Amino acid sequence: MPNGPSGNVFYVGTGGISAYLITDPKGHILIDGGLPQSAEAIAANIRALGFEPRDVRYLLINHAHFDHSGGLAELKRLTGASLLASARDKPDLEAGATAGRPDLLTFPPVKVGRVIADGEHIRLGAIDLVTHLTPGHTRGCTSWSLKVREGGRSLDVLMVCSITVAGQNLTGGGGYPGAAADFRATFARLRGLPADIFLSFHPGVFDMDAKYARLRAGDANAFVDPGELTRRIDAAERAFETELARQRKARLPQ
Repeated sequence: MPNGPSGNVFYVGTGGISAYLITDPKGHILIDGGLPQSAEAIAANIRALGFEPRDVRYLLINHAHFDHSGGLAELKRLTGASLLASARDKPDLEAGATAGRPDLLTFPPVKVGRVIADGEHIRLGAIDLVTHLTPGHTRGCTSWSLKVREGGRSLDVLMVCSITVAGQNLTGGGGYPGAAADFRATFARLRGLPADIFLSFHPGVFDMDAKYARLRAGDANAFVDPGELTRRIDAAERAFETELARQRKARLPQ
């Protein structure tokens, strides 16, 4: 279902897992690989837009869970691109498993070409993609921001790594003792970032289908909503506090 949320940012993911292609005449950046079986579909979506997978220069990943990193090894083979990832995601990507989460499926291991740091700019042609480390969902969870031109105006796009708990142990166990503190720091940090357009790595999180229907019907501002980031963080923070309280109560002696 390839389409463009804005400017040179295109959705090339599957029905339930996002992947984004950011294009430039000097080469492209692809964010996320979906499931292992998603790689061919993502490549086909890139071609359907009139671009070639071999012109992808950088592969990025929002977090090292099997449903986002599973297709990276095949996409790396198809594109020849270098994989960039956070230091805390690198061991999991190269092991093909999420440390401390035996409940999650494994995935094809993939070699990280370069470790990226918080605040690092990934530049390619006119693309200037800024890295934001936003841990909690995983230790290496990474978000990105960039400016795009749309209809003669400049818009801030923010691609947010998952801010849901999704089975994470918040009370100090499971191999990630700082998860709760990281979630709280991430909520606070994201609130300080500009986002005319909020995107996430599952299309249902930002109502992509409904927005795309409005876009096709002629609403040029279908994806533009500066208040959406705050609403999404508010909801995620409430759910986090509820789950933290539940986990703490479950640990109390009966």
